[in-house]
Amino acid sequence: MSPSKTNDPLKNLDLPPGWNYEQTVLQVEAIVAQIESGELELADVFEQFSQAVTHLNQCEMFLREHQQAVDLLIETLTDEDF
Repeated sequence: MSPSKTNDPLKNLDLPPGWNYEQTVLQVEAIVAQIESGELELADVFEQFSQAVTHLNQCEMFLREHQQAVDLLIETLTDEDF
């Protein structure tokens, strides 16, 4: 098993109250635009990059959880349901 599978950084990640996937994606896009603009100080680039990684981890966890829910629902379907 690869180390990334055993040391999953998303395992204990909680989403903040009121968290929204679409808003978080917009925040990541805004951070990327700021970094790409070249106008940030280097320390700010690292801070913004860290924030973007946190947001992306939250998005990945959200998608994983919902994929699992969809997979469970699909398992309950039978041919008669179609």
